Amino acid sequence: MGKIKSFEDLEVWQIGKDLIVPIYSLCKRFPKEEVFGLTSQVKRAALSVVANIAEGFGRFHYLDKAKFYLNARGSLYELKSHLLVAKELGFFENKDIQEILQKIENLSVKINNLIESTRRRAKQQ
Repeated sequence: MGKIKSFEDLEVWQIGKDLIVPIYSLCKRFPKEEVFGLTSQVKRAALSVVANIAEGFGRFHYLDKAKFYLNARGSLYELKSHLLVAKELGFFENKDIQEILQKIENLSVKINNLIESTRRRAKQQ
């Protein structure tokens, strides 16, 4: 992989961005009365993942970067929680979110790796 010049070059940002379209498609299946409730929360959490990665990339100090990457991981887990609750509420079936949940798991590992490497760089400063 070439030199990373922008947050858009980060694999974690790309994977997070690629989650947004299926998440928005899934949200269309939620009941209309959830538009300001769970639907909004699911969308917000998905967008927060990529937004925090981008904001962290833009920070100068490594510990500051790591803080935003931690926020991204927290939003990712929030997204997973919302999806599991929506499934329990009967908005869709397990098979409808299996691929999304697998991508979330993959992304969480990659964000953890990014957090650890960023913290290591902070110690080297």
